[in-house]
Formats: sequence, structure tokens, C-alpha cells
Amino acid sequence: MAAQVQYYGTGRRKNSVARVFVEPGDGNITVNDRDINEYFDFETLRSVIRQPLQETATEGQYDLKVNVDGGGFSGQAGAIQHGVARALLQIDPEFRKTLKDGGYLTRDSRMKERKKYGLKSARRSPQFSKR
Repeated sequence: MAAQVQYYGTGRRKNSVARVFVEPGDGNITVNDRDINEYFDFETLRSVIRQPLQETATEGQYDLKVNVDGGGFSGQAGAIQHGVARALLQIDPEFRKTLKDGGYLTRDSRMKERKKYGLKSARRSPQFSKR
């Protein structure tokens, strides 16, 4: 019996980190040992995850097994998308141009701005009072 081929990609977005394992299969997506439909309530987030597969016309050919940690649902979906794109590159380097043009290989560097001293939050200042 031949060993199962498995490809790996790490994705990051905001405070979320996703470890994505891609192996040949029939399109099942498992996130933290739960089905994608059970884990993500919104169809928009599920479609975000599937975008790299749709761009490369590989949807339904690979099973995804994902471990994701940190952040909220939106950040986690973005992290998974990044990880899927990186794993697809390992499968076939020819996908590079397609994924790059779609913007799936670029790590989104936008993060929460840090709170500054003397302020209530990153930019909000204390309420002004003349007296």
C-alpha cells in the first residue's frame, strides 16, 4: 500500500495562525476536527477559504485538514485561505502566477494598532473639558 501524499501550508492573518494539510481526496474540508459548514456559520467565510481552489480549478480534488488558532472567525478564514494557497504551490509550482495575481500568496500585514499612553485607545483621546 502506497503512503498517502500530504502537502502543507502555514497561513497567517491578524492574530490567527492556520496549519493546512492538503491531500488527494474528494473535496472534504475539516477545520479543527469539525466540518467546515459546522465551524463557519457564514457562507462568505466558507467561500473565502475555497477561493484559491476555485482559481486553480482544483476544487473537489483535494481534502483539506486544518488546525487554526487565535483571532476571530474572519481572521481565521483569511489565515486558512493563505495556508491553502501556500500548500497548492507545493502541489504544482505552475499555480504561482494564478495565485499571485489573485493576491492569495501575500500575507495581509494589517494588524491592530497598539494603545498609546495618555490616550484611551490607539487614537481616542480623553474627553476634553474646558473646566
